[in-house]
Amino acid sequence: MLQPRAKESMYHALIYATILEMQAMMTFEHEDIVHAGHTMKEAQEICQRFRRKSIAAGNFSSRSGGDACTEGESSYSKGSWRQDHWVLSSAYPRVPNLGSPEEQHAEVCYAECLLHRAALTFLQDENMVNFIKGGIKVRSSYLIYRDLNSFIQPNQLPASSARAHLEGGIALGIGAFNLTLSLFPPRILKLLEFAGFSGDKEYGLRQLHQGATTPNLRALLCTMLLLCYYTFLTFILGIGEDDFTEAEALLSPYLSRYPTSAIFLFFAGRIEEIKGNISEAIKKFEEGCSVQQAWKQFHHMCYWELMWCFAYKGMWKMAYFYADLLSKENRWSKAMYVYMKAAFLSMLPPEEPRPFGEEEAELFRQVSSFKQKIAGKSPPTEKFAIRKARRYKASEHVPLPVAALEMMYMWNGFTVLGKRQELLEGTLETLTQAEKRLQEVPASEYQVDDQCLVLLLKGLVLKHLHSPAEAEACFSAVHGSEKRIRYDHYLVPNALLELSLLYVAQGRSEEAVKLLRRAKNNYKNYSMESRTLFRIHAVLSKLKANQEENGADGASPS
Repeated sequence: MLQPRAKESMYHALIYATILEMQAMMTFEHEDIVHAGHTMKEAQEICQRFRRKSIAAGNFSSRSGGDACTEGESSYSKGSWRQDHWVLSSAYPRVPNLGSPEEQHAEVCYAECLLHRAALTFLQDENMVNFIKGGIKVRSSYLIYRDLNSFIQPNQLPASSARAHLEGGIALGIGAFNLTLSLFPPRILKLLEFAGFSGDKEYGLRQLHQGATTPNLRALLCTMLLLCYYTFLTFILGIGEDDFTEAEALLSPYLSRYPTSAIFLFFAGRIEEIKGNISEAIKKFEEGCSVQQAWKQFHHMCYWELMWCFAYKGMWKMAYFYADLLSKENRWSKAMYVYMKAAFLSMLPPEEPRPFGEEEAELFRQVSSFKQKIAGKSPPTEKFAIRKARRYKASEHVPLPVAALEMMYMWNGFTVLGKRQELLEGTLETLTQAEKRLQEVPASEYQVDDQCLVLLLKGLVLKHLHSPAEAEACFSAVHGSEKRIRYDHYLVPNALLELSLLYVAQGRSEEAVKLLRRAKNNYKNYSMESRTLFRIHAVLSKLKANQEENGADGASPS
């Protein structure tokens, strides 16, 4: 439907290229990424034709991300634009320095194209030069959105559908930038602020909510970003929130209108999952797989969540089944999928037959052969999996004690387990048995590391089972073993993080802040460091917000 107009209409071009980008990001096929990048560049050139000449050649020329068209390309046939469904011709008057309505929309579409192209650059190119080019595109996009936002003031323009679409585009860009940047720890944010960026989480959320709840072309994209934030980012890069009201309110009207939409069923399943309703989540994800067959990648998103749902239940063979499907069908991270297959098999009793005759030791040995790079770097989760699997290279290897539960912790899955008493009790039994085995086997170079891992996870379970004193003892024991840990140095800062969260729940905020600062400042270059720093930042930010709400005096905890 979009393709016939994609060479003449900026909105047809942008949306067509966006759909191709979505497909490329899900398939992760090189040719799809290249094709989407080429199409998005063409869309950017279409938008360039509609931009105001003085802006295209002047104010914004230095921000074009290295792909500015010549001034001669700025001329365009207004006739083709005015035939679009979204008629802008005289809906509201020209604004100084922004030009006509068409030119204003061209700016916001141009900024959106730059952002999409940057994302594709990060996926496609592995050298530092192209990585920098992508960064320039991001900054160019950010500056355009910032300038546009300063022009669109309340009551400056009369209300109209054209204005609503323009403001929706600006809300999407400004909201996404502010929300994303606000998640970064202060150390990274200082560098970004030096480059001209700034991030305000509450402002970003307000902008996205405004864009999601007003009728405009980007309302769905704003909604999707918010759903991703509430159901994924707050859990993976944060501490996990217990209030699902906003996510459910955003999803409800879409799910009512499109009850067989794979996308909305997926988010419905995710909300049930993080609420601890695992069986209901499984039904939603399975339904999401059954409603469509055109884009298998939607199935893969559901497979990933189904894998974890069965892992929460301790149904290791079912979890293995979905990891196996992903390893065969999906290209995103085969190293991770193979590692997870091995991890789930390692949780089974030694005497139990393995599916398809596969053995965990052999699978662990294969993990490093599937290593890949995105934006010139291996994903942290892959690096973690490869390092953990390395011990299986030895002829007489020392097994990982609870590999599946360890990776579950990395994805903050214990927040989900914490909602279900029976799942916690089953997990505690698994950890208790692992603890006994470690005491019985001969000492090895990994012994202290493995014991500390089990203690960290046991402390988490005990915390959720309302045994704070026992949980504190586990976390403190990990910290006390710091000098004896040989490989898994990530355990100590994470133990301090979890101990601080325990203190926060008990109202011991000052002690929590001291631990968080110690975890943040005293430990460097450990596995999954960025994810731990994101979580520390999330806790400090929450404490600071609570302190400000209560009118407390004293220094900021951040």
